Amino acid sequence: MMRILWLNASLLLPLDKGGRLRTWHLMRHLARRHSITYLSFADPQQPPADRDGMSEVCAELVTVPRTEQTKSGLQFYASVAKHLFDPVPYAVAQYRSRAYRAAIDRALTHATYDRIVCDFLVPAINLPRQLPAPSVLFTHNVEAEIWRRHAETEGGRLKKPLFRSQWLRMRRFEARTLARFDRILAVSDVDRDTLQALYPASMAGKSISVVPTGVDTAFFADVPAEPISPRRLVFIGSMDWLPNVDAVTHFAREILPRIRAAEPNVTFSIVGRAPTPAVQQLAELPGVEVTGRVDDIRPYLASAAVNVVPLRIGGGTRLKIYEAMAAGRATVSTRIGAEGLPTEHGRHLLLADDAAAFADAVVALLRNADERRTLASNARALVTSRYDWSIAATHLEQAILDTTTPTPAASPGTVTPITDAQTL
Repeated sequence: MMRILWLNASLLLPLDKGGRLRTWHLMRHLARRHSITYLSFADPQQPPADRDGMSEVCAELVTVPRTEQTKSGLQFYASVAKHLFDPVPYAVAQYRSRAYRAAIDRALTHATYDRIVCDFLVPAINLPRQLPAPSVLFTHNVEAEIWRRHAETEGGRLKKPLFRSQWLRMRRFEARTLARFDRILAVSDVDRDTLQALYPASMAGKSISVVPTGVDTAFFADVPAEPISPRRLVFIGSMDWLPNVDAVTHFAREILPRIRAAEPNVTFSIVGRAPTPAVQQLAELPGVEVTGRVDDIRPYLASAAVNVVPLRIGGGTRLKIYEAMAAGRATVSTRIGAEGLPTEHGRHLLLADDAAAFADAVVALLRNADERRTLASNARALVTSRYDWSIAATHLEQAILDTTTPTPAASPGTVTPITDAQTL
């Protein structure tokens, strides 16, 4: 049995984000065999049930009070402005905390841990310089790639340079952070290869393991095979995450009108927590519904004929696709949306990148129930046979067990520089 100190930026409950879902299911299996101390920020207003429920995945819970900032309005922009000249990217700097650092120091002083796991890049900002146990960084995304794609797709004269500066800062921070850990976990072969290509100095001699994405196949087994609303489309995801905001905005304004021109009765449900004002405004468009947070996504999958994943920005792997596959729903996705998943176009889902092709693919599935059923059947068979969470958790456990010998952190001077040829 290992004793593990697991660091994250928030509690895992409620299970309303892809990253939380992935960590929850993996830790749930890990906790059956190992003792985990989970250290994270927690909002003082969060329901006690969220704290109590963490006992399912950890033996000990340590929390640091922090109120999550809204991602819009004057308070948000004031916070961004405060970090405008911070060399650390804003997405990380907002979690810099003396209290969190002190909590780590206390944990390491009062107990001996066999492994230290940093879940996502963010908690690393608070780590002490030297770690007393072999360390693992669990990267759910290649963070710099997300910001690069933001900068590439953003057309605004003010936002574009802002996203570009955050991309460059994230590259530097990500490079330095990767160099500190003994083992890196990636969620796909694509992410592993991207990390090695972007950060050759930081990754030199580094152990890197792929922990595949899983899905709770039993949870989605009772979704009926036939959609309740054969002209309904659905997107499921956290609606305060910028790649998702970009995706649904692009879909509702650029793709959905093309679909409704061919099939006027089509509706589109945007399902997910904390919709930003920009997402809420989409409900004013014909045929668009914005639900906000829901307790159970299965009724929305049951209602829909097609799951759409029109992401233009992002990294990691899409839990939303696996969940739709497990529920027996056909999916149309961009290549970025399905990046890192072992799916085949025309067998498990349809892939389309530009607005016209994406609309055509959706319309084709709406008009051809047999093709929808075939895709859905193939997709469910794939995830049921190969991607249950218990399988993914076995990969995670082995990777952590194999992390045994701390290696010296690389000097910041060894980080691969960003040249003019690499800028936008």
